[in-house]
Amino acid sequence: MFFERPDAGETAVLVHVDFHDEQEREDPGEFLELVRSAGAEPATLMQGSRRRPDPRAFIGSGKVEELRELLAVHHAELVIFNHTLSPSQERNLERSLKCRVLDRTGLILDIFAQRARTHEGKLQVELAQLEYMSTRLVRGWTHLERQKGGIGLRGPGETQLETDRRLLRARIKAIHKRLDKVRSQREQNRRARSRAEIPSVSLVGYTNAGKSTLFNALTASTVYTADQLFATLDPTLRRLDVADVGPVVIADTVGFIRHLPHKLVEAFQATLQEANEASLLIHVIDCADPEREQNIAEVNSVLEEIGADAVPCLRVMNKIDLLDSAPRIERDGHGVPEEVWVSAQQGSGFDLLHQALSERLAEDLLDLELTLTPDQGRLRAGLHELDAVRSERFDDQGRSLLTIRLPRREFMQLLARLGEKAEDYLPPEDLAPPIWADGVRE
Repeated sequence: MFFERPDAGETAVLVHVDFHDEQEREDPGEFLELVRSAGAEPATLMQGSRRRPDPRAFIGSGKVEELRELLAVHHAELVIFNHTLSPSQERNLERSLKCRVLDRTGLILDIFAQRARTHEGKLQVELAQLEYMSTRLVRGWTHLERQKGGIGLRGPGETQLETDRRLLRARIKAIHKRLDKVRSQREQNRRARSRAEIPSVSLVGYTNAGKSTLFNALTASTVYTADQLFATLDPTLRRLDVADVGPVVIADTVGFIRHLPHKLVEAFQATLQEANEASLLIHVIDCADPEREQNIAEVNSVLEEIGADAVPCLRVMNKIDLLDSAPRIERDGHGVPEEVWVSAQQGSGFDLLHQALSERLAEDLLDLELTLTPDQGRLRAGLHELDAVRSERFDDQGRSLLTIRLPRREFMQLLARLGEKAEDYLPPEDLAPPIWADGVRE
């Protein structure tokens, strides 16, 4: 342990302060879910309002006294704030209250530490924790504060705090190296998928919106799900077969949350890169949540921070069973699917979701009628192998009259493999793929 603090307990007094600034507002209901997700037992919630935080203790001296009384009444050993505290505020509160104080960032980091399962996830969480802790180092073992020796060895030596900082910096540097290796491996995998031209889809969304439930239902997987925040942390990749497209790689990523600590976004860049490199994002939204619009804005904010805001996005409005709403697809002015309303829990609306995925991922499909002579049998056989032939008949000259439908890239690959020229089979308007910006045809 790097700092001198009492042992943490499980019974906690919670503190929530309402500020006049809307940007600083936190949700007390979400705070309670976070605390329970961390495994703490909430004893009581102390609320108050201020124009701005007190620079010394975040809350006023009267509230600090009230907090001390609540700790005694409920025999609590831990105070958790629904706000980010500065290191000095945290230390001042701990001195006054004689117990451990945790802020919102520390709480989220603790949940992430519990949920990380993979080697990469554990490294990312440890990095975020160490960088958070680096500003909160306090004096460690006072008996080692000064090293003293014999003649010629007298002097200040190295304080324990300096030793802690040196060890911490070394560990952070080692983790960065290991994560760079993981990022390199991920980049290799992405390049391999890109060479094979396999589309990738990433599920993103506010935590507890039902991403993992939807992921399991789509891919017949068994990713852990629970009605709690950050139930799953590590990214999971699975194969999904989409009509008219073929195999697709689908990724379930970490959930977002209001005021997600910047250090976590930074540490999870390797994981979130899956979203950045995706062919399509599925933004899963809890349509029954009264904070729905704020949650959407928060997810969009993180996507912008990681540079994924330009990736085409399909919004999935989940939990329609809580609204007694029917499954449906909503389209933009160009007829492109924008939203699909489903219930992942009940499995309703999944036919519409598959249809929307097929349309969004197979936006570059070719529908052609070809006339092939008998000496073009290799091309005819190749089209049958790709299951691209919708109908076929023969004329009096023995030529094959084919109606085909397949992705442009598959047709181009087949022609290249057979040494054929695309202009011999495609009309001029089909020789160049359509241009898309933010998922909308220009």
